[in-house]
Amino acid sequence: MIIANQYVPTRALAGMGITIFIILAVAFGPLFMSHGPNEIVGDTWDAPSLFYPLGLDNLGRDMLARLLDGGRATIGLALAITAISFLIGVSSGIAAAVAGGWLDAVLSRSVDLLMSLPQLVLALIILTALGTSIPVLIGTIAILESTRVFRITRSVATGVAALDFVQVARLRGEGLWWIIRREVLVNSLPPIIAEFGLRFCFAFQFIAALSFLGLGIRPPNADWGSMVRDNAQAITYGVMAPLIPAIAIALLTIGVNLIADWLISRNSPAVGEEQ
Repeated sequence: MIIANQYVPTRALAGMGITIFIILAVAFGPLFMSHGPNEIVGDTWDAPSLFYPLGLDNLGRDMLARLLDGGRATIGLALAITAISFLIGVSSGIAAAVAGGWLDAVLSRSVDLLMSLPQLVLALIILTALGTSIPVLIGTIAILESTRVFRITRSVATGVAALDFVQVARLRGEGLWWIIRREVLVNSLPPIIAEFGLRFCFAFQFIAALSFLGLGIRPPNADWGSMVRDNAQAITYGVMAPLIPAIAIALLTIGVNLIADWLISRNSPAVGEEQ
């Protein structure tokens, strides 16, 4: 397939198909459910049936209804976290690359300090101290994820800032904000957009991990990580209930990564190509 004169490989199309299917399912699927995700409709871990295609969970709730509702929470939070982390990381990374000097040193060393600490452990400490409300959860993960965004943005923007057209803009007397907005940001966007997909994957996996540990979305609300935790004991009885949300996490990760890999390959110079 060709889009805007750019060949789209089969793996990228597969990633788009998987991602679009999951997003449409979690966005509109709950509208067609006859009962809520927290409604008890049968016995614990009942087998799949015509009315409950994925069976029931540890409390007798419909797994499909909870999977769709939990997907909304997981994907929605991941998108919010990724957007905030990019707002912080991209703005600070470009500012550091263009301004240089003490601003670059302060921001870079602060990011190095945060990245030197285990991300999950740091998140656990913050959430234990401040609580696990949605704003705290979003803010904590967004700040931790923004360090990675800062590093790649600063790296890309540093290369762009050294190019001739940016130097000409400086000589013309253009201000820092004008150079950032009109020269550096525009020419740094392709790799940053590709990175958005990877950061999104890390964000929703991080949410799922925290929920599995009991520090994510609070019950009875569903999300994919807490669904794995709630039904973990089912494995000992040969029930596949915890694998259903785990497979959903894996599929979304694969789908988004296939798209991100294609975007990265589009913006990477071919081997042997002159720079």
